[in-house]
Amino acid sequence: MHIIKLSATDSTNSYLRNKSLKELVQDYTVIVTDHQTKGRGQMGTKWNSQAGKNLVFSVFKDVRSLCIEYPFYLSMITSLSIKSVLKKINVPNIRIKWPNDIMSDNKKICGVLIENVYKKNKLNSSIIGIGLNVNQTQFTELPQASSLKLQTGVHFNSTELLIMILDELKINFSLYDNGHLQDIKKEYETNLFSIDKASKFKSAHGNMFSGYIKGIADSGKLKILTEGREIKEFDLKEVQLLY
Repeated sequence: MHIIKLSATDSTNSYLRNKSLKELVQDYTVIVTDHQTKGRGQMGTKWNSQAGKNLVFSVFKDVRSLCIEYPFYLSMITSLSIKSVLKKINVPNIRIKWPNDIMSDNKKICGVLIENVYKKNKLNSSIIGIGLNVNQTQFTELPQASSLKLQTGVHFNSTELLIMILDELKINFSLYDNGHLQDIKKEYETNLFSIDKASKFKSAHGNMFSGYIKGIADSGKLKILTEGREIKEFDLKEVQLLY
């Protein structure tokens, strides 16, 4: 494990990806920063984080030996690793909002952005970016956001949390490497936000509809039981779960 700490950078994912293109980067190399100026989220959204208050980092994962047929397992592994750590420190009501937002009491406290690197049409490595709201207590114009401190009343040490998450990542990647794919998927589905509950969704065309989340496919597509009593699969670009 090689941890590189930066006082500030535009994006830890971009920094680590550029580094990996220029030189050989060892497995579990980590870029962590106190301040990320151009953080990115899913679907091109921005990730805003108050300097020095949160845990913002990216992990380089060499996946050449894992024979990953379905890259979404990387999201499942990452989400479950974060969930395990937050459960250990008594953060209440942790759920995973598909694909990989981490929720506490219906509030988003952590976001994940995974960028995969392919070589010769084969998955070679992944940059796993994690933004965890730790000690920030004000979220202007973000009513659905919260932090560990707001959820628990406790001030946390970000470095300790970083090490705990990295340890859990190693455990869960080991489970994958040893063939426990269905165990990983079952655990992920068990912890899905709003699973088996009446929910509202918005399609890519802006249409609203109701349904029930029933799980996910190996590909990562969300399975929704629609009003027509038909289970349909949607990818990230096709549907949005509304709060």
